[in-house]
Amino acid sequence: MTSQVTDMMDKISRGARLESAEEMTAEYRDDLVHLMTMQADSELAGGYGYVAWITKAPTVEEKHVVAQIVKDELRHATVMYGLLADLGVDVDRHVREHDETFTMRIGADADIGTARITSDKRVNIFYYPIDTWTDFVFFNFCMDRGAGHQLEDVRQCSYGPWARTIEGIFKEEKFHIRHGEYWVKRLAEDPATHDEAQRTFERWYIRTMNIFGRPGSPRNQRYRRFRLKSRDNDVVRQAFATEIAGLCEKFGLTVPQWKPRWDRLPEEGQIPG
Repeated sequence: MTSQVTDMMDKISRGARLESAEEMTAEYRDDLVHLMTMQADSELAGGYGYVAWITKAPTVEEKHVVAQIVKDELRHATVMYGLLADLGVDVDRHVREHDETFTMRIGADADIGTARITSDKRVNIFYYPIDTWTDFVFFNFCMDRGAGHQLEDVRQCSYGPWARTIEGIFKEEKFHIRHGEYWVKRLAEDPATHDEAQRTFERWYIRTMNIFGRPGSPRNQRYRRFRLKSRDNDVVRQAFATEIAGLCEKFGLTVPQWKPRWDRLPEEGQIPG
């Protein structure tokens, strides 16, 4: 083991944080860049997917809310790409190469499991279109909550600039989650919209359960050794599922059964925004 590896792992084991690329091994940097690119690309693709709902939201107040969420997501992408640039990533080239693919969406009835079908690194749930206001609501309710559970690990991670950046992002994601929760309660408790709410919830719940990754994956174990994550993929998934189940019991929604297809799940959990 080289002195650089020893020094880095000693800092990590003591709970200290790395602050620059010079303190990292190539393996640590590659893992860090991979995870942060997944988040940055997801933030950008997510923001693009919400834009149409600025004009289609049901009230002027909601148009303002959607515009704020779009602004938040683009801000998150900007700061995440800034962190990547600090590590030597050519961010302008990366975005130019993928800018057209960030807007690509598949059919609403498609089921791609955990596949990623473009060369960008977005979490694959961002391939699905948001075709109705109920879709928008349940995306907030499910995916933003799932992202929040994953970002909890980043708040404790060993790379200081990322951990500090996440604090601001985390607060804004909480706003998105609360927005979804308000509307889910409203739609689920209204007999006129309950059935649509149930059907829409089932789609987004399954899609969100697929983002967390395979239990006990070797890559997740390495992330935890580097303290880029602190929990196994399935522990995070179950924390999300437990929270959702409690809310659905209050709102009168039924949680669908999720059947993992381990042969199709990714090695690592995906980090959205």
